[in-house]
Amino acid sequence: MDAQSRGQAGDIDPADQWVFDPDTGDYKLRPLSPGVPPSPSPAAATQAPGTPRTPRTSRTPSPSSPGSPGSPGSPGSPRSAPRSTTSHATGRAAVPSGAEVPRQRRRRADDAPAKAGGTPEGRRAAGGRAASRRKAKPKKSKKQKVLLWTGGVTAFLLVGTSAAAYVLYNHFNGNLNTVDVGDAGDGGGFGGDGPVNILLIGTDKRTGAGNEGYGDKNSPGHADTTFLFHVSADRSNATVLSIPRDLITDIPDCPTKQEGGETEIVPGEQGARFNTSLGQAGRDPGCTMRTVKELTGLDVHHFMMADFNAVKTMTTAVGGVEVCLDKPVKDDKSHLDLPAGVSVIEGEQALAFVRTRKSFGNSSDLDRIKIQQQFLSSMIRKFKSNDTLTDPGKLWSLAEAATKALTVDTGIGTIKKLSDLGRELSGINPKNISFVTLPVIDNPVEKVKATVVPDPVKAPQLFAMMQNDISLTEVEKKEKAAKKKAQKEQAALLEGPRADASEVRVEVLNGGEIAGAAQATLTWLQNTQNVLKSSNGGNAPEQLPKTVLEYAPNQADQARKLADLMGLPASALKQGTEDAEGLEPMTLTLGADFQGAGIPVTAPAKAPEDIQKVEADKQICAK
Repeated sequence: MDAQSRGQAGDIDPADQWVFDPDTGDYKLRPLSPGVPPSPSPAAATQAPGTPRTPRTSRTPSPSSPGSPGSPGSPGSPRSAPRSTTSHATGRAAVPSGAEVPRQRRRRADDAPAKAGGTPEGRRAAGGRAASRRKAKPKKSKKQKVLLWTGGVTAFLLVGTSAAAYVLYNHFNGNLNTVDVGDAGDGGGFGGDGPVNILLIGTDKRTGAGNEGYGDKNSPGHADTTFLFHVSADRSNATVLSIPRDLITDIPDCPTKQEGGETEIVPGEQGARFNTSLGQAGRDPGCTMRTVKELTGLDVHHFMMADFNAVKTMTTAVGGVEVCLDKPVKDDKSHLDLPAGVSVIEGEQALAFVRTRKSFGNSSDLDRIKIQQQFLSSMIRKFKSNDTLTDPGKLWSLAEAATKALTVDTGIGTIKKLSDLGRELSGINPKNISFVTLPVIDNPVEKVKATVVPDPVKAPQLFAMMQNDISLTEVEKKEKAAKKKAQKEQAALLEGPRADASEVRVEVLNGGEIAGAAQATLTWLQNTQNVLKSSNGGNAPEQLPKTVLEYAPNQADQARKLADLMGLPASALKQGTEDAEGLEPMTLTLGADFQGAGIPVTAPAKAPEDIQKVEADKQICAK
C-alpha cells in the first residue's frame, strides 16, 4: 500500500508523482487519484513572483493502481522508490535527504555536453552515460527484503500468520479478527527464553462462497481440527500435537467476554467430546485453550483459528501444494477426485483432501488426522521453497488470503506482533518439525466404539517430553548435551550391582497431587514387580515438586533396582551418610512429577513406540 491509496498526499512516491513532458522539456506532476491534492512541482515552487507558470499537461494514470501487486510501491513491483513528504507551511514537496528531484536530473543531463566540450561526440558520450545510469538494474527494495527475510514459518502457522509476517503494512491489520480470551493465554511465549505453545484450530464453520454445502451449514464452528504447536526454547525444533476431535476429556469452566464487555462463565463438562470445547454453549477459543492446558499440562500462550475458506484461499495463493496417493480416490462425500501418485491441489480439491475420511485407512477420524498431517507437511515444504519466497506476487496474495481467514487472540492481534512471531520461528528446519497424534485407546465404557480416551501410559509419556522440552526429532546439539549430562549422572549414582526385587524394602509416601498414589504404587510394585517387602506410609509431611528416594549406603543395590523399576532419574536418588540397621526400609516419596503407577517418573529420552508420527520434511503417500 503506498500513500496515494491511503489518501495521504504528504507521503507520495516521487517515482509515481513526476512525469516528463516532451512538449516543454520539463517534469510535471501527473494527476493523482480523486480526493488527493497534487503537490506543486519544484519548478513551479521556485519561480519568481509574478512569473507565469507553465501550464500542466494531463496524463492518464497507470492502470496499475498504487498498492496493488505489480504497481510501483507495491510488493509485486520491481522497485519501491523513496517516499516524499509535504511541508504543511509552504505546501511544497520536500525531497528526502539524498534524493534527486526530476529537474535536477534534467539540468545535469543538459550540462553534460558542455563539460564534454560541446562537441557532438561529447554530447553522445554524455547521453550514453545518462542512458547507462537510467538502465542500471534496481536494487531490491526494503519491502522485498522483508518478504524474503521473514519467509520460513511452519505450515499451519503459515496458514494462520506467516503471510502476514511477510508484508509489514497496516492494511492487513484491518483483515485480522481478534478474540479477547482473558487469562486463558498468558500473552507470553515468544520474545522470551522459554518454549512457545500456540493452539492452531481449524473449525467446521461453513463461511465463504460455496462452503455452505459441506455438512452442517449452520454449525457455529467447533474444534474440528486442533494442533498444539510446541516450539522449543532454543527455536531449533517443533512438535505439532494433533488432538482428535472425538477425544473424551474434561472441559473446565470458561469465562468468556460478551459483546457488551461483560464476562460470562460457561459451565464446564466432565467426560465431553473435545470438539465441543469450542462453539458449544457459547464457548470461545479461550475455552479450548483451557481444555488443552488441563489435558496436557502445558501452558497455551496464544491461539490462531481458521475456517474452511482458509484452506481454499491459501493453497490457491501459492499455486497449489503437492500430495501423494497410494491409490486413486473418488469420494462422493468430500468430492475428492485424484489419481494415484503425486498431484498438485488447490482450492476446492485441497479442502476436499483434508476433509476426506471414508477413502483412507479404516475411515476413522484418526486416519483423517494422518492425511491432514501429510498435507500440512507438504505446505511447509511449499512455503519454504524458493518458488514461494522469491515471488512477491504470491506473497502478497498469501498475505491477503491468510489475514482475511485468520482469527487470533488479542495478544498477537496486530501485524507487528505476528511479524515478530514469524521472524522468531522462521529458522526452524522442516526436518526438525514432527507431527504426532495424541496416543489414544477406544473408550472402554462404550459398546459401540465411537470415541477415544488418552492412552493411560503413552499419553503421559508424550506430555512429559513436551513439558520438558524434549524434541521428537533428531536435533544433534540437544541430543549430545542430554546424553553427556545423563551419562555423568548415571555413572555417579546408578553404576553397580542391583538387588533382587524380592529383597527391596521400601516405604512409599504420597507427596504429590494424585490422591491414592502411594497405595496404587504399592499395589503395582507388589503385584507386578515382585517387590513384596514394601509398605504404604500414607501422605508425606509436605508436598514435593520431584519424587525422591532416600536410602542408606548399604541399601545402594536396592535403590538401583527400585530406580530401574520406577524409571527414576539419577537426580531422584538421595544417599544418606549412615548405614541402615536391621530391616529398616528405604523411603520413596512421590512428588508432583509422579504421573501414575508404572509410568516412568523421568521424561523418556525417546518417544513411546508405535505412536503415529509424520516428519515435516518427508512426503508420504496416503493409503
